[in-house]
Amino acid sequence: MYPSSLTLLARANPFSSPLFSLQKVEEPQQPLHGQRTRRLAAAAAAEEDVSCEFGSSKYYALCGFGGILSCGITHTAVVPLDLVKCRLQVSPDKYKSIGNGFAVTIREDGVRGLAKGWAPTFIGYSMQGLCKFGFYEVFKVFYSDLLGEENTYLWRTSLYLAASASAEFFADIALAPMEAVKVRVQTQPGYANTLRQALPKMYAEEGIWAFYKGVVPLWMRQIPYTMMKFACFERTVEMLYKYVVPKPRSDCSKSEQLVVTFVAGYIAGVFCAIVSHPADSVVSVLNKEKGSTAVQVLKKLGPKGVWKGLVARIIMIGTLTALQWFIYDSVKVYFRLPRPPPPEMPESLKKKLGLTE
Repeated sequence: MYPSSLTLLARANPFSSPLFSLQKVEEPQQPLHGQRTRRLAAAAAAEEDVSCEFGSSKYYALCGFGGILSCGITHTAVVPLDLVKCRLQVSPDKYKSIGNGFAVTIREDGVRGLAKGWAPTFIGYSMQGLCKFGFYEVFKVFYSDLLGEENTYLWRTSLYLAASASAEFFADIALAPMEAVKVRVQTQPGYANTLRQALPKMYAEEGIWAFYKGVVPLWMRQIPYTMMKFACFERTVEMLYKYVVPKPRSDCSKSEQLVVTFVAGYIAGVFCAIVSHPADSVVSVLNKEKGSTAVQVLKKLGPKGVWKGLVARIIMIGTLTALQWFIYDSVKVYFRLPRPPPPEMPESLKKKLGLTE
């Protein structure tokens, strides 16, 4: 009865999850708990030529650098679409649609007006990317060490959700000041045209609170977004290799693996945009209006108002997320970082479930 009960539990578990592809290795009789999980995690990449140990300081530092590039470059590249999206949210009477938003902006500010807010966008999202991707790797290993290899496999989706939420908490604190400046520059005509103009002006008017009053709405927007972004991506990659890609990941070239990364990233991005859009609308209006609170803005927008600009955001976030994962994974390939394949059930769990002799 014991193996069959465990089998039913594993199959019925909606959060089933390992973090790494675990393979049979020889271990000492009494391994240290943290070292054990980390070594097993790195075992999948043992045959590859890697530049550093999985979970080392160098590994985390380069992951953070990958996050800077992936978020900083992509968010800056879509500043024109982001600008129109923000204006649709805060001035729906003036900007009727995406096309109309671009036309009105170009008519009033010229083509250069579409680049408003690029500097705070680049700085803010670079800092966010550093914390988002760097801390995600840190928390992923940390929580995996706490769970142990078998529970890491069974509850891998929960682990992805917890690690990404923890990372995003700190990432939003790093992002908040520049996000406030960006929204003010983009949505308040005549207030300021550049970061250098807006920063001292906002501080003089509202003090340091001007840069952090949007951090709670940012958490409301970004934490669900990032949880979906990482968990959906990880599980989509797993499903693509299992059901779509006609050969094992180990037989795929680096280029083919990066294509899978891009596709999984785009799928994850669509879901990210939907779950985080209402909070994004609140953040945009909140950073435009002085003295407002998140609750006041939410009441003002109403059930329909919070979904304004959703189509633009789906296009932006879908493309953005796909490119971010592509760049991040490319950085790992370039620096020869360990890239464990999709997770597999540990041998010890297979024996408990009666799946091996």
